[in-house]
Amino acid sequence: MNKIFPSADAAVADIADGAVLLVGGFGLSGNPENLIAAVHRKGVKDLTVVSNNCGTTDQGLGILLKARQIRKMVSSYVGENKEFERQYLAGELEVELNPQGTLAERIRAGGAGIGGFYTPTGVGTLVAEGKETRVIGGREYLLEMPLRGDFALIHAWKADTWGNLIFRKTARNFNPPMCTAARVCIVEAEHIVEVGELEPDQIHVPSVYVNRLVQAKDLAKPIEKRTVRPRAR
Repeated sequence: MNKIFPSADAAVADIADGAVLLVGGFGLSGNPENLIAAVHRKGVKDLTVVSNNCGTTDQGLGILLKARQIRKMVSSYVGENKEFERQYLAGELEVELNPQGTLAERIRAGGAGIGGFYTPTGVGTLVAEGKETRVIGGREYLLEMPLRGDFALIHAWKADTWGNLIFRKTARNFNPPMCTAARVCIVEAEHIVEVGELEPDQIHVPSVYVNRLVQAKDLAKPIEKRTVRPRAR
């Protein structure tokens, strides 16, 4: 049951060209920094990446985008990445934009084995193009399909050696559902403890969803835009 791998490079060794990756994080918060760097070093290409956003021009998933390793992004926000804008406008990057709640629910549906769901979000907009609609209770809804991945790349705050996970704050929004929606879930954790040391009621993702575990190292934990108040005089 010990799922610890010796390095991030070893944990991602079987990710191949054309793989679908579910990558956790919100902005740069909760990004699996070590695993993204390992995928970059491996040099795989034509990746489809499902993530809330694509990092910034030089950080997070932006590292893979700048190296031309990503073929398609499925996300909800792209405003902090100038290279993303350039590639998209040049026709070099395929983009599927989702409302943020829809993206989260599509991932959750993929992990729960749900065949699809109806939502009013996006009705009457470009989001609705080509999608089945249905009137329920006098209101029009879109049919959205689940998202699943070959691999999930996840950052956790704490884990035990079996792979039970605890997340902190903003890192909890996309990471947990992604753990359930991928064929192989790879996790980097800041703290790894022995089985029994985690309080059961505090566990956010049980070990059954986790396949590989790596000790996170040398984390930068960057922030897109650091804003502080002027000091009172």
